[in-house]
Amino acid sequence: MKNTLVALALLGLVGCAGTMEKPTPPAPGAQANDALYRALGGTEGITRVVDTFLQRINADARINTLFRTVDHDDLRRLVIEQLCAATGGPCKYTGRSMEEAHNGLNLTEADFKAFVDDLIAAMNQLKVPKSNQKKLLALLAPMKPQIVGQ
Repeated sequence: MKNTLVALALLGLVGCAGTMEKPTPPAPGAQANDALYRALGGTEGITRVVDTFLQRINADARINTLFRTVDHDDLRRLVIEQLCAATGGPCKYTGRSMEEAHNGLNLTEADFKAFVDDLIAAMNQLKVPKSNQKKLLALLAPMKPQIVGQ
């Protein structure tokens, strides 16, 4: 689990499926700030992005060894939770803080860049509009100091 959140924060992370031109309609009682969550296709769309993203990470020789001992099912669940919550969705992130999750890993700028590159590639593959990608990355970017060099 120590490496489980390597993925979460190396981030800059996630999006959704199809062309994502049609946002998910707001759920009853939805938060006013859930526009990005809905634009990404809600939990279903975020799940598609996370699944594609994790496939890319596992195939990426630059960083896949960082995830060798990670419980991938737990990582998947936590990344979905984190992105859902960060974008205004109804999810609650139940993982450790980014500092706790990355303490002692000594992740580098190159590790972080590879992680973000894989996220962007996954969103591009799923045709997540660039404007939504930028919004998501802007939400996740402040985590970088909590990840790199810890």
